[in-house]
Amino acid sequence: MIQTVTIDIINDKALKLLQDLELLQLIRMRKEKAPLTATSWTERYKGAMSKQPLTEIDNQLNELREGWE
Repeated sequence: MIQTVTIDIINDKALKLLQDLELLQLIRMRKEKAPLTATSWTERYKGAMSKQPLTEIDNQLNELREGWE
């Protein structure tokens, strides 16, 4: 019978104990995908926007600001 349990490790000693249990073939540990970090976020969306000249960006921002006034 296989059961899946999710735990939060708050002490490195607990991780060592779990690794020992895995060596004894009593449990199997799996790593979950890491949450989206700043680095992976930039890699994921890199190139999604085309490069624009700074003056064009300034013009667009000014148009947006004028729309709020």
